[in-house]
Amino acid sequence: MPNRLLPPHLPEEKHASPSMYRAVSNCNRDAPCLIEAPHMSKHKRQAFFGGKKVLVTGAASGIGKATTLQLAELGATLIISDLNPEGLEQTASEARRLGASDVDTHIVDVADWDDMQAMASKVLKKHGVLDILVNNAGVGMAGDFLSTTVDDWQWVLGINVMGVVHGCKLFAPAMVANGRGHIINLASAAGYYAAPDMTAYSASKHAVMGLSEALRAEMADKGVGVSAICPGVINTGIVASSRMRGSTGQAQEKIVEFYRKRNYGPDLVADAILGAIEHNRAVVPVSPEAWVLYGAKRFTPGALDFVSRSPMLRRFRPGN
Repeated sequence: MPNRLLPPHLPEEKHASPSMYRAVSNCNRDAPCLIEAPHMSKHKRQAFFGGKKVLVTGAASGIGKATTLQLAELGATLIISDLNPEGLEQTASEARRLGASDVDTHIVDVADWDDMQAMASKVLKKHGVLDILVNNAGVGMAGDFLSTTVDDWQWVLGINVMGVVHGCKLFAPAMVANGRGHIINLASAAGYYAAPDMTAYSASKHAVMGLSEALRAEMADKGVGVSAICPGVINTGIVASSRMRGSTGQAQEKIVEFYRKRNYGPDLVADAILGAIEHNRAVVPVSPEAWVLYGAKRFTPGALDFVSRSPMLRRFRPGN
């Protein structure tokens, strides 16, 4: 039986020398590697992802939608979920136009365990074991700690953290029993950079990072890969729907405009997700600032802490 979803050009453990396999595994486990392996060609991607059963949460817009559409072009069997029925159906329609023959849609609140259980039961009955799970659904939350409420914290942690926990709890066991699979968890550059005035959001993404890294270690000998995707400033529309505390509506509009002008789109994150699955990456920063922050956190944490607390940067914080 194949070991997780290794691409064809990487040997399975039983065919590789122990030293070679350990070298590949350690490189992946300690990733991101400074020099990444190139993504597969479209032809190889079609061979790799074609027919794979993939569940993407939060697929009505942004990164979830972009990932769904890229997978549709590659011939994957798609199961998609969201709380937005209109947006979800729009994604499904576009996926079908791109060639997806089977798009299964579910209106689901990832923070609701019963909701997720009901979807999992239907998915496993109809499709069997997933090949790939993309825990993408998430929300934004800006504001300093003193401005946020307990309800704000329950909201952001319920979706950003428990949504990921629910997905992993419900679908990972079948992957393990099947001896293969890959789990993608959407974290953020805020998952390793403690962003001021984004306390609740940053805490939620740090939790996703910790969960992903620990789960990856646990799944290493079970044939299941786990990757944490860490976007930086991505123009997905999440800011417009984020909760903002301690800031004015004008400030929120300025942030939305900044993200729009930045124009680093969700397609680039979707491409990084596919690459993470192909090469079993552990941590994947996406965007230049995400890479810079990751490097600074690893090699100069004191300097990053100084920058975070610098009065000069306060005017760039969400609250301002």
